[in-house]
Amino acid sequence: MRRKRLLIAIYVCYLLILFRLIVFKYPFDTTRNILRSWDPGQVLHGIETANFTLFRSVKMYIRYFDRIGGFENLVGNVALFIPVGILQCAVRERTHRLTFFGVFLRCAAISIGIECFQLVSRLGQFDVDDILLNTFGAILGFAVYEGYHIACRRNKAGCE
Repeated sequence: MRRKRLLIAIYVCYLLILFRLIVFKYPFDTTRNILRSWDPGQVLHGIETANFTLFRSVKMYIRYFDRIGGFENLVGNVALFIPVGILQCAVRERTHRLTFFGVFLRCAAISIGIECFQLVSRLGQFDVDDILLNTFGAILGFAVYEGYHIACRRNKAGCE
């Protein structure tokens, strides 16, 4: 029971850190100014400038990865969500083991929530490719977690 509570605390802390890194990435003064000048009409502008075309940003980042931080964006969007996939599995392991589909749905929902918050708050830009990359990262985390447990069962080790 203690282990599960600790894992839940780590998971929640990681999600809060992730939210901070993705949404509140600007300096405090910039964030404050964006939020102070917020207007509901700006949400429509955010929708107009949002990327709803799958792979548009990914293609751009690959084409210009050496000039616009494309490599950091691609790798970062994947890497930041690997721990989410691992922690989701670890938290649920004892009571109900998560499936690929379960991790996929949960992580896609988290990523969609973050993207929608960015759209509404103007603290970022909605990008469907971010959802794709974030979810892919979580699936990699799921694969790492499952691979670890398969290796443990083969070696008949405790792996706790």
